[in-house]
Formats: sequence, structure tokens, C-alpha cells
Amino acid sequence: MPKRYLKEFYWKDYAIIFFGLAIYSVGLIGFIKPVGIVTGGLTGIALLVEYASGIPLQYTYFLVNCALLVVALKLLGFKFMVKTIYGVLVLTSLLTICQSYITEPIVKNEPLLSGVIGAMLCGTGIGLVFSSNGSTGGTDIVVALINKYKNIAFGRGMLLCDFVIICSSYFLFYDYQKIVYALIVMGVMTYCIDMVINGFRQSVQIFIFSDKYDVIATAINAELHRGCTILDGTGWYTKKPTKVIIVLAKRTEAVGIFRLIKSIDERAFISQSTVRGVYGEGFDQIR
Repeated sequence: MPKRYLKEFYWKDYAIIFFGLAIYSVGLIGFIKPVGIVTGGLTGIALLVEYASGIPLQYTYFLVNCALLVVALKLLGFKFMVKTIYGVLVLTSLLTICQSYITEPIVKNEPLLSGVIGAMLCGTGIGLVFSSNGSTGGTDIVVALINKYKNIAFGRGMLLCDFVIICSSYFLFYDYQKIVYALIVMGVMTYCIDMVINGFRQSVQIFIFSDKYDVIATAINAELHRGCTILDGTGWYTKKPTKVIIVLAKRTEAVGIFRLIKSIDERAFISQSTVRGVYGEGFDQIR
């Protein structure tokens, strides 16, 4: 692959990571931190330290990440960690700037509303970072190290770490309500991350079994302007050859395809499944 082609995508990735971290910083400092809510990850630990001792969270975040990066660089390699190092440096800087300029809560006297808005901003920002193969370090590094030697799902490991961090805030505030708020914030953040990474990429894969396969396939091409593929199959119950139409389409096009099939063959057998990450002409570009 030409180096020029790689560079074209590298600078875009770093620009998106920076933008995502900027959104995250505003959400954390402007909405979540002022109401005393603890998030997951290393930023959650840094928030606990700041609530307890007054040490600005960016210092704890940076120092702990430095220690983790030293270990991770030896085990995972520099190439794997380069975007994580970039993310840690950028986020530390942005948190410092936000701490200097945002001195009052943006939404006052509404802790839950402030937490939800902050969670939406943080989730969107982290989603942008993850969509560009970036990382904010912290528990990402810990789980990646564990995953290198133990067969544990990355998402499950992150969820466990976040849950432990949030629940530990009880020993600081002795307030179950703040734990409930924090769990709501974590849920909203997770949903926003998923929507940014996968929500708008959802497509459908449709298998169509019909004796009028040629008419259906032609109609899908001509009327819906969507390509399809016809495979040879065998119905094992009847032992007769059959044709199978495969269509990959946007989620919003599914209803139109079903109506078209019904108008041609009401007895057609159809299977629809949701797929993510369909790349190529007519869908998402390969990243």
C-alpha cells in the first residue's frame, strides 16, 4: 500500500481524535464533574482523587497513564500504542484548558440533567475517538494487556472495570443516589458510543427464495437501484434446485424491498438480518 495513501488517512484520524477529545473534555468538565458524578475508566479514578483531595484530575490521569504506557509499550509495542500516546497527551492538555475556562457548572441545580448531557457529549466524543482506532488510555490499556494473555472479551472487561470504579464512589460520598446517577451516565455514554460507531452503519442483508427470482431481481435493480446476487441452492426437503437472491441494502430501504417482493410474489420466503460495516460502492467507504 503506498505511503501517500496511508498518510491521507492518518492525518484525518488524528484530526477526528482531537475533535472527539475536545467534545469529551467539555462534557466531563462542564457537565459531569460539577455535579459530583463519577464516570468509568481512568478519568473516573481521577475524578475520585480530585473529589477526595483536590488534586486536578488531569494530573492523576496523566501520571497513571504514563506508568501504564511504560508497561504497555514493552508488551504491546510502539506501533500499537502510538494513537493512545497521542490521545493521552491531547486529552491531558484539553482537560487543563477546560479546567481553566469552565469554572461553573453549565447547567445549575439539575444534577441528573447535567449528567445526562455530559454523558451524551462524552459518549459522542469517545465514539469519534474509537471510530478512528484511537484510545484515551487508562483502563483501555489495562484491558488490552489482560486480553493479550487471557481470553476475555474487551467490552466485558471494560464494563467490569467501570462498574467497580463507579461503585467505589460510595466510600467517598456515602450516597447511593450518586451511584445511580453514575450508572445512568455510563448507560447513556455507552449508547452514544455505539450509535456513533455502529448506529449509522447498520444495513440489512436479505435472502429471498422465490420461483420468480428473475423478476424480483430485475425489479430490485431497476426500481430500487440496488444491486443483488443470485446463488444456486437446493431445497433439501424437496430435493429440487432453487435460486437464492442476496440483497445488501440500507436499513431504511428494507420496507421498500419487502413491498416490492410482495407485489411480485406473495409466497416468497424471505430472511432479513442486521449487518454492520458494509463497505464498498453504495455503502460506507473502507476506512
